[in-house]
Amino acid sequence: MASVILQKNRKKRVEQGHPWIFNNEIDRVEGEAKPGDLVQVVSEKGKFLAVGYYNPASTITVRVVSYQPLEAMDHAFFVKQFTHCLAHRERFLGEANAYRLVYGEADFLPGLIVDRFADVLVVQILTLGMDVHREAIVSALVEVMQPQGIYERSDVPIRELEGLEQTTGLLYGECPRHVLVRENDLLIEVDIEHGQKTGYFFDQRENRASIEPLMKGWGRRSGIQLQDVEQDGMIERKPVNANGKVVTFPYWDGATVLECFSHTGSFTLNACKYGAKKVTCLDISEHAIESARKNVDLNGFTDRVEFVVADAFDYLRSQVKGAEERTVRSQQDTKVDTSVKLNAQTGRTWDVVILDPPAFAKTRSAVAGACRGYKDINLHGMKLVNEGGYLVTASCSFHMRPDLFLETIQEAAKDAGKILRLVEWRAAGKDHPQILGVQEGHYLKFAVFEVRSK
Repeated sequence: MASVILQKNRKKRVEQGHPWIFNNEIDRVEGEAKPGDLVQVVSEKGKFLAVGYYNPASTITVRVVSYQPLEAMDHAFFVKQFTHCLAHRERFLGEANAYRLVYGEADFLPGLIVDRFADVLVVQILTLGMDVHREAIVSALVEVMQPQGIYERSDVPIRELEGLEQTTGLLYGECPRHVLVRENDLLIEVDIEHGQKTGYFFDQRENRASIEPLMKGWGRRSGIQLQDVEQDGMIERKPVNANGKVVTFPYWDGATVLECFSHTGSFTLNACKYGAKKVTCLDISEHAIESARKNVDLNGFTDRVEFVVADAFDYLRSQVKGAEERTVRSQQDTKVDTSVKLNAQTGRTWDVVILDPPAFAKTRSAVAGACRGYKDINLHGMKLVNEGGYLVTASCSFHMRPDLFLETIQEAAKDAGKILRLVEWRAAGKDHPQILGVQEGHYLKFAVFEVRSK
């Protein structure tokens, strides 16, 4: 096995558990190493540090797979690794049958993603060092997981940086295009062939469930209170409105919710599950909205959800503009031209606004533009939250560091004339573990803010 000798004046990242070795950290290579081969990683003093796979065409020249001597990434190696991965998910997710089974570097398998959708596995192979072992990967997954089928979704541009073509297709068994899974006791249909990434985003599982406390407790604002009501000689506790009439709508205490960037409608489903009165589910993609609509129908929430196909930025701005126009008209000392009718589709506000956009900053150079994007949607989003309601906001951009994300939201609050109270701060779920010291794995930021006007 060839040896990669590291430079003397490099940062000691490997010693701290970081699995990436960049080309500018390498002093020399001793022995013959072909692309995809395993190599020993050695310090400038000759101390063994790790074993990783080698690709001189990549900026990340070595990716570590073991901190102990390792002879081969063969079938037995992957069986052992996948067994550890499965044990972790079973410990923390119980009997769940849909989750991220393999999370790349965090599962000591850099360049490999495996998502489980019941009896179907979806694999994403991102690097040359993993691609050359695809047969061993598939055979080991079959032995450990015994799936009905394995489908590949390696249609990502990052493969091209490794000298690989993008590819998709069946790797084993049989895979239906649409797979039905259960998450948080909700039914979700996943399109493994044409859905984003592997078809579904598992990293927000626990975050979706965390919105439960936001979904009830809103009836009092409408003048509805529980009172003792006599009916047929019996006293029952029932909701009564300000006019003294019993309210029969079962979700009278629920929140009105807007979910932007809905994808498959996962936050919408959880909002309905926990008692939301009405949810507006929005995405720019007609395919995404169609997926969300199917999932809403599957769970029996159709009557409480409306769907909007629109650009979230444009939609938020139009609603804010309409709300501001309505405010002006409501001020008695302000003269307005009442012959001009207001647009009935604008000027709406909600008790809870949820913003879960795609990554705005995929590179360090894109951070400035991402800050503008995050500020824009959060500024307009919080303006549409009813007084004392909640803004649920997230960022999956690694380059948008947590402190910068919070600073951006604070700037938005300042410009919007709002005071935000941070109620909850979360990261990715338990099937997305993080290696301490590997900042690249700390990508997801999720926050719940109470919104008040100054």
